[in-house]
Amino acid sequence: MSTMDSIINILYASLILVFLFSTVMATSIGINYGQIADNLPPPEKVVPLVKSMGANRVKLYDADPHVLKAFANSGVEFIVSLGNEYLSDMKDPAKAQAWVKTNVQAYLPATKITCIAVGNEVLTFNNTALSDNLLPAMENVYAALVSMNLDKQVSVTTAHSVAILETSYPPSSGAFRRDLVSCVTQVVDFHCKTGSPFLINAYPYFAYKADPKQVQLDFVLFQPNQGIVDPVTNLHYDNMLFAQIDAVHSALASIGYKNVCVQISETGWPSKGDADELGATPDNARKYNCNLIKLVSQKKGTPLKPNSNLNIYVFALFNENLKPGPMSERNYGLFKPDGTPSYPLGFSGINSGGSTNSSSGNRPATGGGSSTPASWSPQDGSSSSGYMSITSNSGRVLFCWKSWILQLYITVGSISVLFSQL
Repeated sequence: MSTMDSIINILYASLILVFLFSTVMATSIGINYGQIADNLPPPEKVVPLVKSMGANRVKLYDADPHVLKAFANSGVEFIVSLGNEYLSDMKDPAKAQAWVKTNVQAYLPATKITCIAVGNEVLTFNNTALSDNLLPAMENVYAALVSMNLDKQVSVTTAHSVAILETSYPPSSGAFRRDLVSCVTQVVDFHCKTGSPFLINAYPYFAYKADPKQVQLDFVLFQPNQGIVDPVTNLHYDNMLFAQIDAVHSALASIGYKNVCVQISETGWPSKGDADELGATPDNARKYNCNLIKLVSQKKGTPLKPNSNLNIYVFALFNENLKPGPMSERNYGLFKPDGTPSYPLGFSGINSGGSTNSSSGNRPATGGGSSTPASWSPQDGSSSSGYMSITSNSGRVLFCWKSWILQLYITVGSISVLFSQL
């Protein structure tokens, strides 16, 4: 083989490695950052924590200025939210304009705000006044973005519970509650006109908790199982989350919208619960979230929409000690308030001591109290779990897939060595 052929082969191999590297790094996770707690670390310390776990999308339940300032120039994309209590105010175009100016425009472009969620699970509160305010609020917030020339970079949406469905099994029978069809149709029409996604909060945990004798645990935890076959479409489902998502697709199709972008704004599993909350354990939470991230890394769509990009947001970043309701509500966090993992997930978390400057958001911090670049990886030692592990140390991409490990070193130094040996 000639020297030129060798160079061409090396360059070709390098391009493949770069492509693989780009593909892996493009795979990202979203995380919900709730703050109903009095013991959470300051936002400046949360920046390296989010970066260390490989997340580049964060959803807030408000537009907390401390968080938005801390994440400036971090590259992390944000969904900010406008609480249900503000919907009536947003019927006034001037108030909508003022809210967008104060809570969105003021932080752009340093903080990458890409979406505004107007209200949360509004339609399942069975509150007519609240429901009637939803669409006008969304329209006025969008109009405010248009007036500021921000509508091309910031979208407007709202998040729904799967409880807006009247039927969801089998997935092909998915249909919205009859009393909500008119309102849902108007909201979906808004999405189609503005190009924004339809957001769903989906929790297979609730289905298992409600009927553990009938709902197979492996089916809700993405574990190996026989699954179900939809008798109408003949599509096979091996996990409940995808079945729920396709039920939403079917419901949308039933009202005339077959190609709406559906994304999962919340899903997760609690690591602790009350005595009657069967299944709320650290091991089940680990299995659910690890297997979920594996699916995200594979960029798998659902059986009905195999090419869809779900853009899943895991719930939640931290356990929140002030949330009302059953114990599970306070234990959905991947991390404890001190920044340590709630259960083994393959990343180290942060040390509660020391300080971290928000300027380190573009890379993992070093030194005391910092996070260590970490990776998703199997915790049970099983070579068949198939988790993909990524670490950015020294430009190295490390895949762990079943029993084999492939190490790719993409550095100028290594390429130079290869050329020097020709």
